[in-house]
Amino acid sequence: MKFDELSVGEVFTTKSLKVSKEDITKFASEFDPQYMHLDEKKAKEGVFDGIIASGMHTLALSFKLWVEEEVYGEDIIAGLQMNNIKFIKPVFPNDRLYAVVEITELKVLKNKQGILKVLLKTFNDGGEKVLQGELSALMRL
Repeated sequence: MKFDELSVGEVFTTKSLKVSKEDITKFASEFDPQYMHLDEKKAKEGVFDGIIASGMHTLALSFKLWVEEEVYGEDIIAGLQMNNIKFIKPVFPNDRLYAVVEITELKVLKNKQGILKVLLKTFNDGGEKVLQGELSALMRL
């Protein structure tokens, strides 16, 4: 979509994706090698009663779902900020995630560029919010 086709308050709901145990352990083994993501026995003894996805994995999946909506399209220049990222509930193997993204600000800059700010909320298949954060991107006008 083009920057001038977007409007504050517009809401997008992404497709969903299922998070497998293999996805969780693969991501964690490379980027967040903590027991609650990798060691089933220790994780079972922990507060979540099993393996959970890394918060960074949940954030990456949420961003992937948002980008695949193609709102940025070819006009994206760069991401600018991620603010107030909150990991609200754990993501478990076989959870299905989707994101709801609301445009919160559109700011036109002098140099034929604009800033798009959104509020991203990610939910599991039970409708529970698992993540929330604010994202900003620089776009061509």
